[in-house]
Amino acid sequence: MKVLSGTSNIKLSKGIAKILKLKLVNSNIRRFADNEIYIEINENIRRNSIFVIQSTSNPANDNLMELLLCIDALRRSSAKSITAVIPYFGYARQDRKTSGREPITAKLIANLLVSAGLDRVLTIDLHSDQIQGFFDIPLDHLTAISLFTDHIKKQNYPNPVIISPDLGSVKRVRKIANLLDLPFAILDKVRKKPNVV
Repeated sequence: MKVLSGTSNIKLSKGIAKILKLKLVNSNIRRFADNEIYIEINENIRRNSIFVIQSTSNPANDNLMELLLCIDALRRSSAKSITAVIPYFGYARQDRKTSGREPITAKLIANLLVSAGLDRVLTIDLHSDQIQGFFDIPLDHLTAISLFTDHIKKQNYPNPVIISPDLGSVKRVRKIANLLDLPFAILDKVRKKPNVV
């Protein structure tokens, strides 16, 4: 087993590698002058199970493309298996159509990752559980609910209410509220249509 770090979570990757008593895969990830991403694996990873750690957070497009290129580089380097550890899964809020002419982007991202050669995904607190079904490969969906509840318990908030920012988070928020024996509320976002000139 080896761990490759993308550039979005270097500190996290180093922490994980330290706990596992592993060195990060020797790689070269840089940008060309036109901002194209270049990836090079500088060690033999043939027949190794590789965990690539890369969030698709801001800048989402750059980090996603870097993850796709890492997966392709690992596949072409004859990795036995590739697991993407994606602490923040970008585009997860676009998990359904709310109007007639818009993409289901979370499904598209799942397809891109699988097409690049990914074998498994490990992620935390997806926007909605249905995204797990967008993948045709195993997906481990971890949760940080215990961290949130422990933190909230230590605070001395007067009359706290747990609030879901949208419908996609209702199950998670209800679970937190039940664990803390607190009331919860759901925000109803009003989507404003942009002015088109």
